Amino acid sequence: MGLIDSHCHLDFPDFADEIEGVVARAEAAGVTRMTTVSTRVAQAEGLRAIAERFPSVYFTVGTHPHHAAEEPQTDASAIRALAAHPKCVGIGEAGLDYHYNYAPPDVAKRVFRAQIALARELKLPLVIHAREADDDVAAILRDEMGQGAFAAVLHCFTSSRSLAEAGLALGLYVSFSGVLTFKNSADLRALARDIPLDRLLVETDAPYLAPVPHRGRRNEPAFVVETARILAEAKGVDFAALAVATRANTLRLFSKIAAEDGAA
Repeated sequence: MGLIDSHCHLDFPDFADEIEGVVARAEAAGVTRMTTVSTRVAQAEGLRAIAERFPSVYFTVGTHPHHAAEEPQTDASAIRALAAHPKCVGIGEAGLDYHYNYAPPDVAKRVFRAQIALARELKLPLVIHAREADDDVAAILRDEMGQGAFAAVLHCFTSSRSLAEAGLALGLYVSFSGVLTFKNSADLRALARDIPLDRLLVETDAPYLAPVPHRGRRNEPAFVVETARILAEAKGVDFAALAVATRANTLRLFSKIAAEDGAA
């Protein structure tokens, strides 16, 4: 029962020259599935091509908050068309990022809400990016959930305990990346300890945020094993149990992976 890297970016130029090796190393490390996550709808065809090329890779479609100003009017028809693909398993990465503020907040919020609406309509999970925007993200999620339920994950979680608790109260999942392994992430590990085991996912966010002992290198899906080890330690469970739980959680959230995988 292998691990799933629930969030990576295999379409980024960092992998262009050796994507076959990257996927092969992940599979050799016991990472049986990878979800390559969209940052621009306009480039999502590239993700589809990667997913079609590698049986272990799936993809999402959406607009990252960094690019909300580039795609201020959500192309719902393009998203719907790509979402019909059997290997398109989610919407996003969507959300708010007030650290860089590449898009005006009103534009970013509108694009975020539009993708929530599509996730709800298409019955696909939403991949949420939140950075220094906890209060607004929580408020939007509460408001939108009141308009109709949708599934979602707070990806690469480094935000406040209050956002994690708000997400859990709404039925969301929480995913941890290599940041969890960093020496200065004791508070994050304490938070991870308190997240219910049935709501946890693991990811790399590759090519970013390589975990210890690979910190400072380009990240890749094979390295999710290191994050899973530290998450298991934080939870006080053995690695095998953590692997089984996070895999089951990922398949429950991204149900189209489960359908392809033949797993419940």
